[in-house]
Amino acid sequence: QVQLVESGGGLVQPGGSLRLSCATSGMIFSWYVMAWYRQAPGNQRELVAHITSGGETHYADSVMGRFTISRDNTKNTIYLQMNNLKPPDTAVYYCNARGTSWWGQGTQVTVSS
Repeated sequence: QVQLVESGGGLVQPGGSLRLSCATSGMIFSWYVMAWYRQAPGNQRELVAHITSGGETHYADSVMGRFTISRDNTKNTIYLQMNNLKPPDTAVYYCNARGTSWWGQGTQVTVSS
């Protein structure tokens, strides 16, 4: 059974930081490009960042310079360090093995003053 479990979300003030984690199991983790997506109410789910097995990264323009995606292949886990958070970052954040329908349950990030 493939499982992806996000954690680390919460309520933070603008300018604050959070680190999200996504622990995976039941898959050969190193085979996959891993990604973070987010979805705000009324919006489509959008790609935030991805990272290849070798560490190559890609970021959405909206988060470039503020977010950092990383992976630990020994722990089968990906991370999203989010700095200088802004209210438009408010969304449910999901992790995904790209090219699959494997998603976590999501973790809520709320940026509000």
